[in-house]
Amino acid sequence: MSHHSLEDLEVYRLADSFSDEIWFIVSGWDYFTKDTVGKQIVRSADSISSNMAEGYGRYHYKENRNFCYFSRGSILETKGWLQKSKKRNLITEEQFNDLFEKLQTIHIKLNAYLKFIGRSGGSSKPDQ
Repeated sequence: MSHHSLEDLEVYRLADSFSDEIWFIVSGWDYFTKDTVGKQIVRSADSISSNMAEGYGRYHYKENRNFCYFSRGSILETKGWLQKSKKRNLITEEQFNDLFEKLQTIHIKLNAYLKFIGRSGGSSKPDQ
């Protein structure tokens, strides 16, 4: 029996720190921007890691996989909000590129994790 925790999962750690980064950027915006785009992007960024956490706690890998699909949906939604934020000059080109690249990494690692839990057919905790 492995004693891995959710924090051992690299994709979770990356998603968690990504959502903190989004939070700190948005918290500097004015009220109107925070209340519109801000709330949406914070919600979608937060739900990337929160769905992983929810799935990780499930006994059955099929349930875990479903929550990972929700995470993947949130990644795509967050990419859309990042593009809007760039178009509306809420973030710089540099911030956009940096954040988008981080999302791409999370996306790739999440796909690898999905393959892993599909193969292991039960254990959602990698034995490394």
